[in-house]
Amino acid sequence: MTRFRPALAFAPCLLLAACATAPLAGRSGANASAPGVTAIGAARAGLGKDARHVTIAGIVTAALPGKDQAPGWLIQDAGDGDSATSDAIWVTGAAAAGLAPGQTVQVSGRIYEATLEPDRKGRARSLTAIDAERIAPMSSRAQRKSLASIQPVAIERAPADWRALQGMRVRIAAPLTLGERDPEQRTLAVSFDGRLWQPSELAAPGSEQARAIAADNERRRLLLTGDAAILPVAAFAARSGSRLDAVEGVAVPVAGHDGIRLSAAPDLHAAPRPPVPQVAGDLRISAFNLENLFNGDGRGGGFPTPRGARTPAEYQAQQAKLVETIHALNPDVAALMELENDGYGPDSTLAELVAALDRADAASGGPQDWRYAAPCRQTCPPRAAGACKDACAASTRGPGEDQIRVGLIYRGQRVAARGPAATLQQGPFGPLARVPMAQAFNAIGADRKPGPAFVVVANHYKSKGCGKNASGADKDQGDGASCWNAARSESSRRLDAWLKTDPTGSGGELTMIVGDLNAHAQEQPLRELYADGWQDAFAVAKVESPYSYVYDGELGRLDHALLSPALAARLRGAVEWHTNADEPESAGYRNGGAGPWRSSDHDPVLLGFDLMPR
Repeated sequence: MTRFRPALAFAPCLLLAACATAPLAGRSGANASAPGVTAIGAARAGLGKDARHVTIAGIVTAALPGKDQAPGWLIQDAGDGDSATSDAIWVTGAAAAGLAPGQTVQVSGRIYEATLEPDRKGRARSLTAIDAERIAPMSSRAQRKSLASIQPVAIERAPADWRALQGMRVRIAAPLTLGERDPEQRTLAVSFDGRLWQPSELAAPGSEQARAIAADNERRRLLLTGDAAILPVAAFAARSGSRLDAVEGVAVPVAGHDGIRLSAAPDLHAAPRPPVPQVAGDLRISAFNLENLFNGDGRGGGFPTPRGARTPAEYQAQQAKLVETIHALNPDVAALMELENDGYGPDSTLAELVAALDRADAASGGPQDWRYAAPCRQTCPPRAAGACKDACAASTRGPGEDQIRVGLIYRGQRVAARGPAATLQQGPFGPLARVPMAQAFNAIGADRKPGPAFVVVANHYKSKGCGKNASGADKDQGDGASCWNAARSESSRRLDAWLKTDPTGSGGELTMIVGDLNAHAQEQPLRELYADGWQDAFAVAKVESPYSYVYDGELGRLDHALLSPALAARLRGAVEWHTNADEPESAGYRNGGAGPWRSSDHDPVLLGFDLMPR
């Protein structure tokens, strides 16, 4: 357990010291008001009936500057017994400039509803405020004592409506789970009752169930914010899924969401990094989005690249992380996405990756037998040792004309490629989605006896980003599937129809569709494939709660493995290695992170089959 509690557990100029050590308590409703003073809850309840000028009294608990750092402070009174209204209010205006934490004051002014900063989708929250015209210290010792004894409200579960607590001191008497980190905005996205899931991972987009999941996510989600003394750098280095206890502060909207401005450093129980996964079976196949692996011109120049590394040093660091990941998983075949589309020559990113994997083999006494598939006729004997590294002319690109492409690499001593790879360039494939590549293989057994032919199809569908060109059915329909859902669904239909023609000439029925389909498990692109008989490998393997990607603090799968019925019968295991999706960006190659961690933004998938000859 890491305790982020420095010697000064709060910023003295921001928060009331007493709240860090006070015991938890409910809302007392024992407001000791002076004559002519309105309880804050009552003043808030009357908002909107008229332009109300009131006098309220309370204790200053926290700074909350307004736009352009205009002075603003939160004050709270002892409550009026009404749990439906908050006992705190935001004090704004020039008169608030002289306030400080712990002061007990009377404030006279006009009550109004202030709009706060919006979230990234433009949704803004509001906070009830008083435009202070006059502020005076409280003279009654009894009233000052009463206000100073206010305890934080203990919250054991996600409130149905945070507005009843806005501006009040609170303590979360339940564990919270870390979802996302934003060090620039100094926020941690956390949730009650465990991790959040993308609604369309669990239910059809737009369905009543999906809407219920989205609403529940919003109810359980909370943003925490604090200065460097409360949330140091280490707080933003924790993996998603880590647990936070003893969360305490003032409840206010943060970046358009329900939130807490922390008054003390929470207790962090960091989630451990997972070991290298293992799967049963005699042949291992993986799929991995490399997150834009580009090598410049392949000779040390050409940086910054269009989408990946900005310098040669960054490229070397990126490649090292990816090699460490692939080498540890030790697949016999690996389908790759977001690989630079720069041909198949010795200076290509693909050739350099294969060479780097061979060097990793050499360092560990491995076979140094990495090869890559290509959509070109082999020009060398299939059993020639060290041959066929350059299966295509150096000028050959593809598949497709996008800056990035898919690829397939394999162990030459474990499997043999059957002829050139087949590609499909029609419909969305090419203009929108990356062109898929299908390669037939045979496992190589004792005395080089071949196993049954199987086909691996590498895919990378159109992303969910809307851009400027999404139109018609491809526009965001507001159901959770985002943009280009129609194009992705058409991609699935065309992919299935193409594979039914046996494009590799393998003659068998052992085929898998793997890769980044940019759709969650219950979205239409996946449903199209399920309807055509393709089986989710993780469902076949009875894996509970698989995920490969974290977006907005919500878990889901963009990376899939779908099997023909005959191949599903040979599946022996399916896992994801959560080296990336849960890791902070600070663990990545651009920030000097070591090891396989955050080598990409997607987790690699690993499958085990029985495909060796018997």
